[in-house]
Amino acid sequence: MPNIRGLIRWAAVLLIAGPIAAHAAGSPPGSPVTLTFAGQTYLLRWSSQHQHEFTPSGQDDLSRWTDMVTINTYPGVSDGEGLADVANRVLANYKQNNAVVVRTSSVPRTADRPAEHLIVVLFPVRDSIEAVFARLRLADDRGTAVIYSHRLYGQKAGKAMATWLKTHGTTVERHLMTLQDVPSHRILEPPGR
Repeated sequence: MPNIRGLIRWAAVLLIAGPIAAHAAGSPPGSPVTLTFAGQTYLLRWSSQHQHEFTPSGQDDLSRWTDMVTINTYPGVSDGEGLADVANRVLANYKQNNAVVVRTSSVPRTADRPAEHLIVVLFPVRDSIEAVFARLRLADDRGTAVIYSHRLYGQKAGKAMATWLKTHGTTVERHLMTLQDVPSHRILEPPGR
């Protein structure tokens, strides 16, 4: 039976994209792909179909990371209604997997910008706790989730996470919701790959 940490990374993809290749089959594109989040450079560590995981230097062990940015893309989702459906399914899946919902929010569509959705949850397990900030948006004509996760380890990680959220939660959310320079699905998922 998969543990909750494994389910977190797969949650959004499993709902929309269907079965994906085994973790060992995933690999990043040939040239290094990076993104900058909150002043920190993240390197693409793993990629399979429509899911792409980035961690900072020094956190290349995907079984023991502290900070991760995941990009999930949703082919076939190209409008606000489809994106809202994805956001609702992701939230339902998080809840089904025992997430504690911290906050949800939607940014209404404007003349310049399509609607966006934010989901912030905690995944507490026996030996760690993970804060997940998921921003769902349309980018390059495709539904995209940009997910920042912060994980703390130890049986008493909940108290430390509460302090971390109080100190950093609002700033992380602001960085995520204003992040514009995100690798496109055209780079992450080139045709024929």
